[in-house]
Amino acid sequence: MSKTGSISVNTENIFPIIKKFLYSDHEIFLRELVSNATDACNKLKTLSSIGEFKGDTGEFKITVSIDKENKTLTISDNGLGMTEEEIEKYINQLAFSGAEEFVQKYKDKADANVIGHFGLGFYSAFMVASKVQINTLSFKEGAQPALWECDGSTQFSITAGSRTERGTDIILHIAEDSLDFLENYKISQLLTKYCKFLPVAIEFDGKIINEEKPLWLSKPADLKDEDYVKFYQTLYPFAEAPLFWIHLNVDFPFNLTGILYFPKVDSAIEAEKHKVQLYSNQVFVTDNVKDILPEFLMLLHGVIDSPDIPLNVSRSSLQSDGNVKKITSHITKKVADKLAELFKQNRTDYEAKWQNIDLFVKYGMLSDEKFAEKGKDFCLLETTDGQYFTINDFIEAIKPLQTDKDGNTIMLYTNHAEIQHSYVSAANSRDYKVLKFEGPLDNHFTGYLEQKNEKVQCKRVDADALDRLIAVETTTVALLNEDESKKLVSIFEKANHNTDIKFSAEALTPQESLLTITESEYDRRMREMSKMNGFNMFGNMPLSYQTVLNTNHPKAKLLIENEENEAVSIAQKALNLAMLSKGLLKGEKLTAYIQAEMEKL
Repeated sequence: MSKTGSISVNTENIFPIIKKFLYSDHEIFLRELVSNATDACNKLKTLSSIGEFKGDTGEFKITVSIDKENKTLTISDNGLGMTEEEIEKYINQLAFSGAEEFVQKYKDKADANVIGHFGLGFYSAFMVASKVQINTLSFKEGAQPALWECDGSTQFSITAGSRTERGTDIILHIAEDSLDFLENYKISQLLTKYCKFLPVAIEFDGKIINEEKPLWLSKPADLKDEDYVKFYQTLYPFAEAPLFWIHLNVDFPFNLTGILYFPKVDSAIEAEKHKVQLYSNQVFVTDNVKDILPEFLMLLHGVIDSPDIPLNVSRSSLQSDGNVKKITSHITKKVADKLAELFKQNRTDYEAKWQNIDLFVKYGMLSDEKFAEKGKDFCLLETTDGQYFTINDFIEAIKPLQTDKDGNTIMLYTNHAEIQHSYVSAANSRDYKVLKFEGPLDNHFTGYLEQKNEKVQCKRVDADALDRLIAVETTTVALLNEDESKKLVSIFEKANHNTDIKFSAEALTPQESLLTITESEYDRRMREMSKMNGFNMFGNMPLSYQTVLNTNHPKAKLLIENEENEAVSIAQKALNLAMLSKGLLKGEKLTAYIQAEMEKL
């Protein structure tokens, strides 16, 4: 024996699910109900435009009002309203979406711009209300007003309503555990958050709280720079003016509008995120756009509006969809094109703004291959003397002087020009160019440059690099011969109390320091990266330093001609000074050094 049938949904079970699980934030009930009211107005506007409504639509408006005495919150509209039959169809049949049906019916006749698609938004009212009433009058000729009431159970009633003009009142009798929704400041805050840009006027406390046609819906040709800046200040009242912006306007193969602004980004990457607002048909959805924008684009500010971004039932997160990837790729391309355009149009102005977009561009190049391919042409490298180069131009500029004995082009850099001043000066004295890599991502960016450019190595200016470069031949006669150089090394080895320092002699120019302490670039980078990633694998590596003794320095000759004890004492002082400048003199050694120097005062 077999039997077929349909499974019915018991609303006694579904209401607790709606109230507790469907929406993560109870506050969005207001977004859903005002969105429904907007749909009611837009539907009548559509019917009027195609001749199915002959009457005067008048000015559409939604009014939100609070009655504290009766503990009610009311959302009223003058849209198309409902008949008793439509209440039965759209309200009593849970999850039957009138908006979805309307779109399908009129999709070929007019621009049916409605917001709802799920048919559950109305029931979010029961998250905060113990009873909900619908007082409505349809626009249809001869329609009678109807009043629907429900206390959140399976029981409802429909009686004669009291409206005399077309439209709908949604009356929420606020529950005892949600009385904060009867506070003016609370409702004002929520309307500003979710409904600030809805296309129908919304009145609360006697004021219109929204812009019916936000800036992103205007044509770029109709806007001036001051319009964009003013809108930015509307979105972010206390922020500095943006650097520049991109106006998005796509209607194929998906619909996308919006304005993305480039803010002045500091080093606090995380703090800058969650500033892009996502809208769907002008309804605010979220400022967490990680599923739409790649990581680096979340440093931007602004607005994205697209009805083609697939949201879940609560509109709180995205569903997996091919359109999302297309939208992401399009936005990434537009951003890269905008930066390339700015660079080509006015390089001087672009360089002046580089301090504020440096982090953004490098972040993009490190995380997105397609952006990186374009970015290499507008990513700038800044030298310590304030010059700017593209990556390729810089490599070509340094090749003649900054190539080592193995044919590698060495990009020297400083991550703290003030602390490493002596090393920068030494490099500059040889006409070497030193890059400023002082940002939070530059430790990673050096690796990127090496990976993407063959036979290129990045070395911090205090690394063991300078002595390996093929410098311009010096005409200075060496002050010390081979034996004297060995003696100089011996003196410093006896003066050294730190076993992690190794000494070698090199004939440098007389103007350079007597001794220069350097560290292996590889060892230091591994240690820093391990600390950054929270590992100890390289963080506990013993520190190992190479000290180059300048055999052409005048002091070198004096040292080897002195009595050994005195020479060692002088070498000790020189070594202490060099270690102090490097930050290597610590603990007891630092205390002893300071005390000894104080006694000389």
